[in-house]
Amino acid sequence: MTEQSTSPDASGGDASTIEFLCDPALIGTIPPPERAVRFAPDWFRRLERELGVPDAHGLPGMTAKACLPMTDAFSLGFVIPLPFAIRIMVPEDRVSIQLGWDPTAPFQPIEQHLPAQIGAPAEPFASTMPLKFINPWRIKVPPGYSVLFTPPLSRPDLPFTCFSGLVDCDRFDTTVNLPFVWSGPVGTFDLPAGTPIAQVVPIARGGLIKRGSARASSEAELAEQAAAATRKYGEQSTYARDWRVKK
Repeated sequence: MTEQSTSPDASGGDASTIEFLCDPALIGTIPPPERAVRFAPDWFRRLERELGVPDAHGLPGMTAKACLPMTDAFSLGFVIPLPFAIRIMVPEDRVSIQLGWDPTAPFQPIEQHLPAQIGAPAEPFASTMPLKFINPWRIKVPPGYSVLFTPPLSRPDLPFTCFSGLVDCDRFDTTVNLPFVWSGPVGTFDLPAGTPIAQVVPIARGGLIKRGSARASSEAELAEQAAAATRKYGEQSTYARDWRVKK
């Protein structure tokens, strides 16, 4: 995503705080990163919790609005918004993309990459022009933390997809730009300022699980799983009541 910083250490700070820093001249002129829950999409906000008909198990049929794992994913970390409105003109070949923005903007909010940087024209990028959002926000996290940059979670409505990356932002003292590909249709599209372009999740490196195994379940584990499945499909709100850890 960016070149490697040579600065060896973070400058410290609140051990429970992530900071987003930008040029002082930009404060108040561009939308700031905020908690990801603020960017839950309209399609999700519009949903009712209940379908109004019973499910296959006789319980009230529920929509995605009642799915707490999905809600928790929408709430995970922070979202970086698009700083300025941009126009993207995507032709039939999906490669000769044209870009536009307000010429008075204090910096260029979007750039092109070389197609060869993602292996184009080989599959899966045979008809792809890689682009890059210019992110004005440097991210500071406490020592021992990295930041996962990922496309906004559960957002198939967005017509672009950023590449994911994990950056040691406790040591990396500059901004991280956001490469992406256009995944929407051809045509001319205006993306307003504030459009969510990436979700960022601070991760404590010391807490990562790095060992895994795949094995057959024991008899006790099978019984445990069967009991949980019976409760999942036979009782209302079991996950919320007994299994979910409130964030």
